[in-house]
Amino acid sequence: MVARASNPDQGVSCAAAAPDVERLREAVLAFVRSFGLLAGDRTPCGKPIPISYAHALLFLLEAGRRDELPTQQRLGGALRIDKSNVARLCAKMERAGHIVRRRSPEDGRARLLALTARGRRLAEQVDGASRERFSRLLGATPAPLRASLSASLEALATAASTLDPEVPE
Repeated sequence: MVARASNPDQGVSCAAAAPDVERLREAVLAFVRSFGLLAGDRTPCGKPIPISYAHALLFLLEAGRRDELPTQQRLGGALRIDKSNVARLCAKMERAGHIVRRRSPEDGRARLLALTARGRRLAEQVDGASRERFSRLLGATPAPLRASLSASLEALATAASTLDPEVPE
């Protein structure tokens, strides 16, 4: 049985693109494994926290740099995790002293998030370690491929976001 693209305007059938699909699939799987994205208890840059926790820290660090207080819902949307998982993640981060949550004055149902001083220090450590890891990764990539590599990953991320545009509930 051959799988076909559900919308013919979105590209060729899976059968016609099978070699390209398989090459992309294998490349992504190899990258995920070799970069360390499957380790549930540490980040690829070696920090002893789950990847979702690290991404939440980085999201909140960037928001803080813009003087923003994002909601828990916005964090879930950015990380593409459902509201029960983002609630558990935020509760864990709050218990660890890395964030504070407070009710929004505009909408009492919404929770505003901010890093604590301790959380900011950890987020900055994760940010620095991540930048170092990506610097080493880029340095190990052939120079002629570097620009196209970033452009290709940006296009892939955009395409992936269109597959399931809604954040799970």
